[in-house]
Amino acid sequence: MSALRPIALGSLANEAFEKIVQAITAGELKPGERLSEAYLARQLGISRGPLREALGRLEGRLVERTPRIGVSVIELSEAGLVELFAVREALEGMACRLAATNATDKELAELEALLDQHGRNEGVLSEDGYYQRTSDNDFHFQIVRCARNQRLEELLLEGLYFQLKLYRFRAGAKPGRARAAFGEHRKIVKALQARDPNAAEAAMRQHIRNAVANIVRDSADGGKPLAAGAETASSVTPIRARMGRRAAV
Repeated sequence: MSALRPIALGSLANEAFEKIVQAITAGELKPGERLSEAYLARQLGISRGPLREALGRLEGRLVERTPRIGVSVIELSEAGLVELFAVREALEGMACRLAATNATDKELAELEALLDQHGRNEGVLSEDGYYQRTSDNDFHFQIVRCARNQRLEELLLEGLYFQLKLYRFRAGAKPGRARAAFGEHRKIVKALQARDPNAAEAAMRQHIRNAVANIVRDSADGGKPLAAGAETASSVTPIRARMGRRAAV
């Protein structure tokens, strides 16, 4: 089902923002694709005013504006992607280290329960990937919040994670990666429950290294480099058809 459906009553700009993020991260709007305001406004059933506000909020995060060309989805080179994941590894490793000390017993129990939920839900953990649909349902988001460091949370949740959303799908989409990522999440939780900062940080860093290695390996094996989805066409019918495949780590 397409993310670009008419918006219900409420904040139009906020709803448009969320739906465009969903469409980009799911591969419906692909890296490098030019965005048509007319098309998006028509698909979302809104005027261009709130749409432009939403696109403005996404500039520097998931879209970029080029003079005389317009707005397009950001696109990273393989080197840029490796750099992005290196920063992610350092910051999330730190978050995991802090969470081992600062998370409450209740929060760690909730984190374990979240993984139990993921393991039972075929819509989250499937052959197509490990897709955590919301921030409340996202394992990594919850660990960052458990770190109790506002600056670190802002760097990750308000900045880095927007670009990472493009490629977390790709990292988990290769056959077998979803199960492996889920097992790595279990290992991270065990280290957190043991209140072992060194083991927690090491487990998180290894998990993220495995994710980026999976993407690079996929490109080397002939997969389309750095794209969130597999198709290259950009029209209404293909967009609606290609929303089924979703993954994340």
